[in-house]
Amino acid sequence: MDKKKKSEQKTGSELTIKEKKTSKQKEKKDKTILRPSVEQLYKEELIFLQSIDKFTKPKNWFLSPHMLKIFVLGSSSKDKLSQTIEKKFYGNPNLVERAIVTLASDRGLLLIGEPGTGKSWLAELLSAGISQKSTLVVQGTAATTEDQIKYSWNIAAVIAKGQSLETMIPSPIMTAMEKGQIGRFEELTRCTSDVQDSLISILSEKYIAIPELSESNVIYAQEGFNVVATANSKDKGVNELSSALKRRFNFVTIPIVTDQKTEKEIIEFRIQDLLEKKGLSKKIPASLLGILMETFKELRDVSLSSRSDSDRLESSLSTAEQIGILEDALLQNTFFKDVSPEKALAQSLIGGLTRRLPEDLTVMNRFWHSVIEKNKTKSNEWKDYYTEGQKTMKSFH
Repeated sequence: MDKKKKSEQKTGSELTIKEKKTSKQKEKKDKTILRPSVEQLYKEELIFLQSIDKFTKPKNWFLSPHMLKIFVLGSSSKDKLSQTIEKKFYGNPNLVERAIVTLASDRGLLLIGEPGTGKSWLAELLSAGISQKSTLVVQGTAATTEDQIKYSWNIAAVIAKGQSLETMIPSPIMTAMEKGQIGRFEELTRCTSDVQDSLISILSEKYIAIPELSESNVIYAQEGFNVVATANSKDKGVNELSSALKRRFNFVTIPIVTDQKTEKEIIEFRIQDLLEKKGLSKKIPASLLGILMETFKELRDVSLSSRSDSDRLESSLSTAEQIGILEDALLQNTFFKDVSPEKALAQSLIGGLTRRLPEDLTVMNRFWHSVIEKNKTKSNEWKDYYTEGQKTMKSFH
């Protein structure tokens, strides 16, 4: 009996350890990722589209160009799919088609546009649909070096073992080459010209030479590899691309969304997504969204009619900025109940768009008194918005 009890106790102890391990694993798995990659966020859609994909696809592509377009732009009734694919990019379908075709060719893809036009988002969607990997990315800055585009070395390992492929640290672009995947390059024009030009041989010869090694000193790109880069059109002239590098890219310009209906859809889609990730089921008040969009429309009109930079805001007044302002306002109203949505919106908008002092404050003050003041008689919401805007601007002094 004693042995049996000991055996039962031992089994119970073992089960307890297993349960603890399982519990820890589950807890680790359940931790919410702050910003999931596209391939994680839309994993089910990608798997579904691949399972029904009967169209011709380039080698090493996860989805065919046809299915990739559906993944990016969403499905319609004519596609006759058993599962609805949601629209993720609101833009000209012809631009998306051209971008997809470019990535199937030998030329790199350069997405150009003003801040907030969705260049990076489109690059992520395309990378996820082609490679199931959107995280092989180099972030371009003034401090980006050639090593970050090609490779670097693990110094401690080199001292212990010497230089070899084992002690080399491949860049995201090199990893994409080795695996036949899409490599991303964000803000290409922020890099210095010599760093930009290190891409020329990668896009032309499709290999990276490693002169430090005597053997296995060339990494060749596998089929499926390409580069999708983004460039901010407002940075034009910061570090202009060389003509040699330009020839190795197809340029696709992503325009600012000017259609109010489309812009409204984008804002609603992104705000709901952002709020759901934070565990909030808050609805966007229609009046609040209307005030925001009307304000941006009027600000854009003022900007277009202004003859001098000093008469317009530094902000590009993009859709992305509207999303950020509205998200802040809704969160403030959620967490601090004494602040109405209209007051929160005024504080968020003026705080977010007034960057240069005193220039932007002067522009905003003039706009508030010439445009917003006229709208304050429309409703109580507009009145609260106008009043709080005045208070917020006075706080800058």
